[in-house]
Amino acid sequence: MFGRDPWGGALEINATDSATDDDRSRNLQDFDKAALSRNLDETQQSWLLGPTEQKKKKYVDLGCIIVSRKVFKWTVGSIIAAALIAGFVTLIVKTVPKHKHHNPPPDNYTLALRKALMFFNEQRSGKLPKHNNVSWRGNSGLQDGKSDDSTLFKNLVGGYYDAGDAIKFNFPQSFALTMLSWSVIEYPAKYEAAGELSHVKDIIKWGTDYLLKTFNSSADTIDRIVAQVGKGDTSGGPDPNDHYCWVRPEDIDYPRPVTECHSCSDLAAEMAAALASASIVFKDNKVYSQKLVHGARTLFKFAREQRGRYSSGNEAAIFYNSTSYWDEFVWGASWLYYATGNSSYLQLATTPGLAKHAGAFWGGPDYGVLSWDNKLTGAQVLLSRLRLFLSPGYPYEEILSTFHNQTSIVMCSFLPFFTSFNRTKGGLIQLNHGRPQPLQYVVNAAFLATLYSDYLAAADTPGWYCGPNFYSTDVLRGFAQTQIDYILGKNPRKMSYVVGFGNHYPKRVHHRGASVPKNKVKYNCKGGWKWRDSSKPNPNTLVGAMVAGPDKNDGFHDVRTNYNYTEPTLAGNAGLVASLIALSGDKSVGIDKNTIFSAIPPMFPTPPPPPAAWRP
Repeated sequence: MFGRDPWGGALEINATDSATDDDRSRNLQDFDKAALSRNLDETQQSWLLGPTEQKKKKYVDLGCIIVSRKVFKWTVGSIIAAALIAGFVTLIVKTVPKHKHHNPPPDNYTLALRKALMFFNEQRSGKLPKHNNVSWRGNSGLQDGKSDDSTLFKNLVGGYYDAGDAIKFNFPQSFALTMLSWSVIEYPAKYEAAGELSHVKDIIKWGTDYLLKTFNSSADTIDRIVAQVGKGDTSGGPDPNDHYCWVRPEDIDYPRPVTECHSCSDLAAEMAAALASASIVFKDNKVYSQKLVHGARTLFKFAREQRGRYSSGNEAAIFYNSTSYWDEFVWGASWLYYATGNSSYLQLATTPGLAKHAGAFWGGPDYGVLSWDNKLTGAQVLLSRLRLFLSPGYPYEEILSTFHNQTSIVMCSFLPFFTSFNRTKGGLIQLNHGRPQPLQYVVNAAFLATLYSDYLAAADTPGWYCGPNFYSTDVLRGFAQTQIDYILGKNPRKMSYVVGFGNHYPKRVHHRGASVPKNKVKYNCKGGWKWRDSSKPNPNTLVGAMVAGPDKNDGFHDVRTNYNYTEPTLAGNAGLVASLIALSGDKSVGIDKNTIFSAIPPMFPTPPPPPAAWRP
């Protein structure tokens, strides 16, 4: 019998198969035993046994990489554990009370600096700002200019009183402002670290705002400038004036004459230096900086065209006599070059004839001494800076090289190994050869010495030669430190010559405002003499004032009427501030190398760009 085979063939069915169910079962059991008696492959097993249980994979496929499951577990576990630990540590740090890390205490130079700057607040004239922070001072000199019918300048309110009197001398005041600006240009980071940068800039601006009132600052050409406000008649005449009377500036009720000059090259060039240097300090205030630059140009043009000494034939010769204007020409031209980048000023500053007239080649007993009268040494250091860092080359190299060599010689003269200047037994250098009021010259020298050592350090130069001997910059800095330390109290008398610094300092400073009490009593011209002649300490402490200083034997007399010992000055304190900021703080914080050059164009043409790469 044949059935239908779906695969296309015949299907034979054995109908005669008479085997019983038991036989079939027995046969199947035999077949199963036979099948189990041999090994089956996986395919066969799957047919017979069905799908098997899948084994656990040993690897984890992360898409971009396949890693061991064991490694994967360890990695994930480690990350989770690290996150838990980090969170725990963060929690502890945030919950534990914080302890602030205090900066190291300021050194003596920084402490003295803060006090020395206060002297300028105490010397302010005009309507004082609310932040002046001198309780015993008030508004004064509000009629300056108006009380003199002969002058064209009717608003001369402001500026600074020069010393222990109420006279405003533009010549030393301008020099003081130039020195302060120079110190800010070189050491802004140190002022910032001391917390005094805004303060010193405010002091400078108070002075430059006043100087802009003392000539027609909006004009390109002028024929006169103000030299002085107030009168210092020392003849003892009956007319009240700023020397005859001993009263607080706030109580002045007598007329204050204005002294003008029409041929005053030294004064005009020094005022130009003050405004030009300040324009660099305020370079971020473009409007004010350009105003200062314009005024400096106008003043210097007047100085060059109207030759003469400002102190010739007037009472300024008694107090601040100018010996020459040639050094101011070099000094003023140098600052104007830095302020403007105009090479005509550099050409003038490096003119050999100008340097010769200024005394650069003939020496003399005061050679190398920077002061309100002689700025040659300051100009030489300033132009040595240009050679060290920019090296302008021809046609300036010859005179710049000469100035650089002369600066090195001046620095040698400061060292105790040489005999250019004597020293007291206590170690104070006698830059004015034993004459009174020595400290104002000492602080200027300390500033120049520290500054020049920082110039050399910034130029990667370890020292300089004095003849055949080589001295490191540390020796120069050491000179400055010993001199300033003397002033701050390391001297035979153990006295600080800066008022308010230390425990032992002058108490009877020659100063009207500090010696007359603020007790709502207005003393007349002679009524204040009792305070002048009193042996009692000043009722008001003139914080930060550097007095004139000891004599050549380290002696000092704390007597109010002896101004050669006890009178402070603007110029002296400006030099003190400059030397203190240069020595203060971390020695590794040197000068600001580039700010002073910000207006100077490139010395040499910019090289052309490299040619394009060659392509075949």
